[in-house]
Amino acid sequence: MARCVICDKGTVFGNNVSHSVRKTNRSWKPNIRKVRVIENGTPKTIRVCSRCLRSNKVTRAV
Repeated sequence: MARCVICDKGTVFGNNVSHSVRKTNRSWKPNIRKVRVIENGTPKTIRVCSRCLRSNKVTRAV
């Protein structure tokens, strides 16, 4: 399941559009990482997108 625990970002669906404007289904998945974070004083492994990691919305466990 490609979904961020922090911001709830998930898979988005759309169309591939060819040169002749024929459309087929496609999807965009977020850049999800399994990260050990400190939550309520205890280390825990959660799935976080790279944007939440970059913006320091979680504190990583060492």
